Amino acid sequence: MILNKIKNYLESFIEIIGKSIAWLTLFMVLVTFLIVVLRYVFGIGWIALQESVVWMHAAVFMLGASYTLRYDEHVRVDIFYRDMSLKRRAMVDFLGTVLFLIPFSLFTLFSSWDYVASSWMIREASREVGGLPFPFYSILKSFIPLMASTLIIQSIVIIIKSSSILLAKCNIENKA
Repeated sequence: MILNKIKNYLESFIEIIGKSIAWLTLFMVLVTFLIVVLRYVFGIGWIALQESVVWMHAAVFMLGASYTLRYDEHVRVDIFYRDMSLKRRAMVDFLGTVLFLIPFSLFTLFSSWDYVASSWMIREASREVGGLPFPFYSILKSFIPLMASTLIIQSIVIIIKSSSILLAKCNIENKA
């Protein structure tokens, strides 16, 4: 089925992004360790190095959101969800994605576009002396529409999965 191929392709794309971005967490720990050693052992402080940790944290958080959603590890208030049948969970996932996740992602994508474009246009750099130079702040702001885009991609996967569960259940019930 073509929808299954699309779902698998999109899931593998999100998987690659998630596994790639996960390596930044290790690098963040190493850079943080380096900052502490430089600061307290050698008395050296680099603003750019400290800002790079914030930059990496933003990348992990924003680009890892779709990967987290893929594995259903996001924050969910599931007082009722965990006790629901597979069909009802699929319905909640479908409706939640269509009514909330996609509109939120589209709003974020379109409302951040000018903000990010102006950052690139003015070649935005850190306001701190010795901070990260251009293009790091523009890249950082570019994570906003990238996050929205990857969430839309993961939304398509959720819709395909939920629909296939709902349609499979309907076909079973119609045959009986």
